[in-house]
Amino acid sequence: MKIKHFLTGLTAIIVCTASASAADLSVIANSGLPINASEIKDIFLGSKQFSGSTKIVPVDNSAAQDEFLSKVLKMDTGKYSTLWAKKSFRDGLNPPAVKSSDAEVVEFVRRTPGAVGYVKNSHGGVNIIKKY
Repeated sequence: MKIKHFLTGLTAIIVCTASASAADLSVIANSGLPINASEIKDIFLGSKQFSGSTKIVPVDNSAAQDEFLSKVLKMDTGKYSTLWAKKSFRDGLNPPAVKSSDAEVVEFVRRTPGAVGYVKNSHGGVNIIKKY
């Protein structure tokens, strides 16, 4: 009987932990940047570089990049790197800067006009464009 209760409790803990670690992936933008969810893919693929007269500054988050690439851009890291290598060579575009954590991305997006990034845990002070 004790083992059954233990296993039931253990299962509940595992489910709760899995739910907690599967936090939403949010695309965020500087509060002064007027963009919408339909533009996200074009921004991170280098096709959209301005919003009005504001230069768009995308930033990648190494802690959430695999999930972002899979869910939003529908590609893997190799394909994304190759795409940006070609764009750099052919079009002279620089790939998005890479930050190592949600906190770094949020701080960069808050301070940088035109910045767009993505995080696993939502933070205040930035616009949430879309959750995945």
